[in-house]
Amino acid sequence: MKKREARKTRKTGETAVSLQFGLDGTGKVSLSTGVAFFEHMLTLFAQHGFFDLRLEAEGDLPVDAHHLVEDVGLVLGDAFAEALGDKAGIRRYGSVLLPMDEVLVQVAVDLSGRPYLACKLNLAATRLGNFETELVEEFLRAFVNRAQCTLHVQQLAGSNTHHLIEAVFKGLGRALDEAATFEPRLSGIPSTKGIL
Repeated sequence: MKKREARKTRKTGETAVSLQFGLDGTGKVSLSTGVAFFEHMLTLFAQHGFFDLRLEAEGDLPVDAHHLVEDVGLVLGDAFAEALGDKAGIRRYGSVLLPMDEVLVQVAVDLSGRPYLACKLNLAATRLGNFETELVEEFLRAFVNRAQCTLHVQQLAGSNTHHLIEAVFKGLGRALDEAATFEPRLSGIPSTKGIL
């Protein structure tokens, strides 16, 4: 079986991103972005999804982390889509109900080829370290657009902003892992259209 992995780069006037991604990994992570909270979340995403992730990213952080976080989402989405390949034999759907102390978050994904994000989070804190919490949605939107998937994220309980974001990233890893797993009863594309 061909290894499902990808290497991607993106260089703009605002950021430089270099990423290696392994879909069928063990959660091995090496990250350098200059945004400690974001690195913590990406580590959780990779470890809970059993993805191998190597990332080096630089951006105009004296302005803010927006460009860097969004561009990492774009590059990660590109890498995920390339590593996934033609989607033959995958389960396609994945979902998780993830608790994090008082928080409960639902994450559901369809590797449909149709980008769509529904994100319902009430993040009370606007900043955690040098990370603006509104960037969670920006990262998810960038990832969804490039990974070509439908993603629903919904807060069901809780109020601690750190816990909420942590549950989202863990849940995203788990849901994507489930959706990308091979279904032994399926040999072709998981769609009546024959294409995703």
